[in-house]
Amino acid sequence: MTSAPARRPRRVGDCHSIADLRSLAQRRLPRAVFDFYDGGAEDERTLAANRSAFASHRFAPHVLMDVAQVSTACELVGGPAGMPAAIAPTGAAGFGWRTADLALAKAAAEHGIPYTLSSSATTAIETIAREAPGRHWFQAYVLRDQVFFWKLIERALAADYEALVITVDLPVGGKRERDFHNHFSIPFRFSARNVMDFASRPAWALDMLFKGMPVMENLRGLETTAKSATAIASSVGRSYDPSFDHHRLARVRDRWPRKLIVKGLSRGDDVERLVAMGVDAIVVSNHGGRQLDGAVATLDALPEVVQAAAGRVPVLVDGGVRRGSDIAMALALGAQGVLLGRATLFGAVAAGEPGARRALAILHDELQRTQRLCGVGNVTDFTDDILRKPPAWSFHKKQKPPLSVWRQHHDLSNT
Repeated sequence: MTSAPARRPRRVGDCHSIADLRSLAQRRLPRAVFDFYDGGAEDERTLAANRSAFASHRFAPHVLMDVAQVSTACELVGGPAGMPAAIAPTGAAGFGWRTADLALAKAAAEHGIPYTLSSSATTAIETIAREAPGRHWFQAYVLRDQVFFWKLIERALAADYEALVITVDLPVGGKRERDFHNHFSIPFRFSARNVMDFASRPAWALDMLFKGMPVMENLRGLETTAKSATAIASSVGRSYDPSFDHHRLARVRDRWPRKLIVKGLSRGDDVERLVAMGVDAIVVSNHGGRQLDGAVATLDALPEVVQAAAGRVPVLVDGGVRRGSDIAMALALGAQGVLLGRATLFGAVAAGEPGARRALAILHDELQRTQRLCGVGNVTDFTDDILRKPPAWSFHKKQKPPLSVWRQHHDLSNT
């Protein structure tokens, strides 16, 4: 039996899954740019593990339930949401599609979910607040330049962002070898290898050539010498502060008067200090597999963190979410919601705002279908009772595993 050929959608309307949007983005972007978004650190084991963790669970649905009407509406970190999700901070999105940050923010507002702006976005804090009204969170990288760090936070407060997201799992950037092999940097340094790559995608290349390379607007002035786009971008990697600790985080809590979300946990024993400090939510995250390779999958880490939080603060999770059914699994394991990173980013860099809207529409539809098929009318009613772990396959010398099991153990795809 032969497998069906891979689909290559050419338009947003042809996309019926996040994998389709990923394929469309791959068609449009130079390889180096696509790999920057798609890839992970080193051998990409963490990247693969995030997806495999979802594949290792199975639903045991309830039947004979009235699911004529189902609701995805919920509370997410103290505010209403159209579904249990928020857009995760995805830096440098504008290098894939010039207005990707705005596209994601507007799509999030249409679906009634929060949008998180990255410190390394190519759209300013104030622009998002002005042009895409909705629930706004601002993600702040911890920088050595504390004066600049506090200025970013003050700008977010002045622009009426409801929450501050502090990323705590990035004392140093990960080793992303796809970028090395592609001679990729932000902004781009042209070489004999990547010039042909960029030229192979003329629509993208002409936009960058005639309109100029985007700039990480919120990081302008990070260094007094950072007057060019190249200097601004290259200064970011040197500016993470590996000395940031609980004492420094407590100062952030003292000075930020609104919701404080801490992103980057994977252990239950890190929770107690954060709860005592008064954080408002925790995100179980391994940075989408882009930093520490070999890290525990976020879905696997989720129950331990939820147990440690013991209902005192909401716990969210990111990493590997590609289906509405993935959202349901995360909820069943105790998450209040998920953060969507690559899933919505693929839509935005493939087709701008229509692509971002399509990504959220796909996930929302799949979540509703999962609810109906599992007999769960309200999205907040998912519990771990709905999930089962499939039995582990026993490998014997003379017994080969089923092909499906072999593929699960050897598939490194992150889609």
